[in-house]
Amino acid sequence: MTGVQGDRSGQVEQHRVLPVTDRLWTVPNLLSMIRLLLVPVFVWALLERQLGWAALVLVVAGASDFADGKIARRYGLTSRLGQVLDPIADRLYIAATVVGLAAVDVIGWWLVAVLFARETFIVLLYPVVRRYRLPIPEVTFIGKAATFNLLGGFPLLLLGQVDGWWTVVSLACGWALVWWGTVLYWITGLAHGWQVADMVRQRRRAGVVGG
Repeated sequence: MTGVQGDRSGQVEQHRVLPVTDRLWTVPNLLSMIRLLLVPVFVWALLERQLGWAALVLVVAGASDFADGKIARRYGLTSRLGQVLDPIADRLYIAATVVGLAAVDVIGWWLVAVLFARETFIVLLYPVVRRYRLPIPEVTFIGKAATFNLLGGFPLLLLGQVDGWWTVVSLACGWALVWWGTVLYWITGLAHGWQVADMVRQRRRAGVVGG
């Protein structure tokens, strides 16, 4: 019985530790690139008041964001480029989305300020990360959930601007997802700050001085 438990424990541990490759052309990386290319398409649709198309682009972006992580973990396609490209694509998409939605009065500029304040907090950590040569923290499940909620809530807010039987339901569900995504977004930001502070303390205890 002990041997079986040991085998299962080893399998679980092996499943959790995913190899990181230097491959550039992987399906997850391609999905992240497509998400980046869709940013100007979304902006164009929004400025032209094609709210249905803009909402569809956001749905595709949210689906690709969910799919790239699943594929990377399922088929061992986690790459160093993906670890950098995926969060960049997420942040750029969220930035373009919130600014665009605020510009057409779908959301208030106060929400833009709340989300951008979180990004400013993360940016302020970069000099410390670079000084102590700290590793880039991996994208967490909570972080992906935050992005997924935001990219799921924004198209519903767009659909809520179109008159129909779905208007009230879309707005209610959209704002619920956006609020929950915003809370999770800040939780991941604060957790990132705590991780950086903890790594700095470990480096200092080890006698490593930032250069």
